[in-house]
Amino acid sequence: MTTVSNNQRNRIHPHKFTMWVAMGSIVMMFAGLTSAYIVRSNQGNWLEFNLPVVFWYSTLVILCSSLFIHLSVKAFKAREMQRYRLLITITMALGLLFSVLQFVGFSDLKTHGVQLLGVGSNPAASFLAIICGLHILHVLGGVVVLMIIFLRAYSNKSKNYNPVPVEIVATYWHFVDILWIYLFIFFSIIHT
Repeated sequence: MTTVSNNQRNRIHPHKFTMWVAMGSIVMMFAGLTSAYIVRSNQGNWLEFNLPVVFWYSTLVILCSSLFIHLSVKAFKAREMQRYRLLITITMALGLLFSVLQFVGFSDLKTHGVQLLGVGSNPAASFLAIICGLHILHVLGGVVVLMIIFLRAYSNKSKNYNPVPVEIVATYWHFVDILWIYLFIFFSIIHT
């Protein structure tokens, strides 16, 4: 009997496993896109430009959001629901702020004559727009899930203290944070 319970404890939850598989495929997608960026940049017609300063601010925002979601998981596990609600609300707001700052950054590029997509665009700007746009979509997907657990946190109907959903959301949120750090370093330092 003890062996069975130890084996069950050592198994990864099926939803967590699914999340890890999904994150693996997302990593492969972004690895392929950044590899294509490198290959294409070595050909002609490549515009060199720096990322707007606002991308540094968005990086700080997403790092802070990762800290807040980590603290929210700890609060949830300690059943400190008031603190958990506050922290998950801050995380969600920071996710939205990150997306807004990204939009401001792309608007700044356009203001400075960098056409991102369509007629008059350059492959460098188009790659940046597509890769960062896909990242923003993943962040917004995370914000939607944060909204769902936010609503559950304020719901009086359910008093379920199962930490698995909160842990899965936190894992995904840390993942999009790490993914942005990779992309930010890639675009601003490695390949300028």
